[in-house]
Amino acid sequence: QVQLVESGGGLVQAGGSLRLSCAASGRSFSSYDMGWFRQAPGKEREFLGVIEWSGGRTYYADSVKGRFTISRDNAKNTVYLQMNSLKVEDTAVYYCAGTAEVLTLAPLTPLDFSSWGQGTQVTVSS
Repeated sequence: QVQLVESGGGLVQAGGSLRLSCAASGRSFSSYDMGWFRQAPGKEREFLGVIEWSGGRTYYADSVKGRFTISRDNAKNTVYLQMNSLKVEDTAVYYCAGTAEVLTLAPLTPLDFSSWGQGTQVTVSS
């Protein structure tokens, strides 16, 4: 398995942008499908999107489609989450996750992923 570490969270005003990074250790990262989730207090962990191992295909949840973009740089063992037009309701802890399994690019659950980062807090103020 790969080890994952998120960074880039912080406080941003509504309408602003933020880019999260997820750095992976391990030589198998380039074969992993990678996802992003978030969890707000008192709520379940929410799937945001996924990018396949090559970076050629992505899939997004309706709640973030058109505002969030996932990309990856396999040479740097890093996956990114670019978040634009942020809303107060985007406030949550954001997690990256990975799996060596081949995923169907569709709505996914935490059970579809085997490796997780520790999370990074994103707070959007009004």
